[in-house]
Amino acid sequence: MSAEVSRYDRRAASRVLAGLAQPGLFEARLPVPDQLRIEYAGTALQTEPNSHLTFSQRLYLERFMRPCRSYQVTSATHRITWTDSSGVPNTGHYRADGLGPIMPIATREATLLLWQAVAANTELAQRISALGPREHAVLAGTTTDHDPLEIFRVGIEATGRALAQHALLARQTPYRSAAEFAHGMHDSGIFAAVATRWYWELQASTYRRGMIPVTLAAQPDGTVRYTAETVATLRAMKDTTIDEAHMVMRRATSAEGLSVPEAIAKYHEDLDLISRQYALLPAGTRPACLAAMPHQLDGAHYSLLPLVVDQFVTVFTQLAARCVLVEVPLDPADELTADGPATAEDQVFYVPDMNCKHCVRTITGVLENMGIKVAEIDLISKRVVAEFRSPRNRARAFEAIRDGGYNPVGERPAQHPTESTV
Repeated sequence: MSAEVSRYDRRAASRVLAGLAQPGLFEARLPVPDQLRIEYAGTALQTEPNSHLTFSQRLYLERFMRPCRSYQVTSATHRITWTDSSGVPNTGHYRADGLGPIMPIATREATLLLWQAVAANTELAQRISALGPREHAVLAGTTTDHDPLEIFRVGIEATGRALAQHALLARQTPYRSAAEFAHGMHDSGIFAAVATRWYWELQASTYRRGMIPVTLAAQPDGTVRYTAETVATLRAMKDTTIDEAHMVMRRATSAEGLSVPEAIAKYHEDLDLISRQYALLPAGTRPACLAAMPHQLDGAHYSLLPLVVDQFVTVFTQLAARCVLVEVPLDPADELTADGPATAEDQVFYVPDMNCKHCVRTITGVLENMGIKVAEIDLISKRVVAEFRSPRNRARAFEAIRDGGYNPVGERPAQHPTESTV
C-alpha cells in the first residue's frame, strides 16, 4: 500500500468510525458482576475564602472559560479516591447534597465493562485491520488518538464523564437515584447536548477539577434542559476557543511564514490547551463530536452517539444497583517533609484521570518544565515513571500536576476482589 498524507477532515473521520461501529460495536456481551465491593476515601474540597470554587477551579475559569462567570459554575463538595475492579486507582468528585460517590464509581465500572466488550469484538478488529491507508490518513490528520480502538475507548469514557459530571447538578432535577438520573439524562438528550455544544478540553478539564458550567431546568414532561443562559455561555466559550486557535495559526502561517505542520509542531503547547483540531477548522465552522454526526450507511440513517449512550446507560444502571461502597479513612501524606534521595518506589505514580494522548503530553510537559525526566507513561494502566530527585520534589510535582487539573496517586492500592452474591 502506498503511504497517504494525513489530512484534516472531520466528516470523513466520523464516517470511518461510523462504518467500523455500525455493524455492531458492542456485539461481544460480557456478564455484569452480581456484586462489586469498592472501598473509597473521601475528602472535602478546600474552597477559597468567600468563594464556592477552589484555587484550581478559579484559575481555570479565569484563564480558559471566558466569558463564563463564577456564579454559572457548580463545584463538587468532595473528592474521592478508589481502586476500580481492574486494579487501577481513580479519582472523582461528588456533592454532599447530591447522589454521592456511586456516580463516579459506577461510571468507571461501566466504562471498564464497555471497554472490555469493544476489545473482545473480533469482527470489529477485523474491520479495523481492513482499513486502507486513506482511512488511516484521515484519522491521523483529524483525531488526537489515531487508533480506532483508542478513539472508541476515549468516546466511551467521555460518555461516562458527562454522566458523572452532570450528577453534580442532581438537585436541579427530579431524579433521586443513580438509575433515575442516568435514564433522565438519556431521555433529556443531555449527552447529545454535551457532544454538540461543549468543546473537548472544556469537558475533560472541568470534570477533572470537579466543576460544571451548566444550569438545568426541569420541564413539565419530567425531562431537563440546559437553560438559555447555559446554551449561550457554552456557545461563547466554544467560539472563543476556536478564535484563539485560529489566531495562533494565523500568526504562525502568515507573520512567521510557517507551514501548517510546522506551526502545529512549534506551537503544540498553545494548541494542546485549546485543541489542535479547532486550529484547522475552516472559518465559520462550529464543530460537533465525531460520534454525533449523522451518516447514511447501507441505505439507512446512522449515528454512533445514540448507540454508545444506550449501552452506557444500560450497563451503568445494572452496575449502580450492584456496587457496595465502603468508605475508609484517607491516609495522611508525609512526602512534604522528606528531603532524602528518591527511591525506586518514589519514581512510580498513577494519574487516574489521564485518558488520552492530550493528557499524556500535558503531564509530560508539566514534569519536563520542572526538570523532571519522564521515563515511561502508559494510558491503559495510568502508570507514570519519572526521575524525581527526592520525595519533596515529587510532592511539588504532584501539586503542579493538580494545578493542571489532574489528580496523581502515589501508589496503586491493593486490588479488591469482585464478590458475587449467592
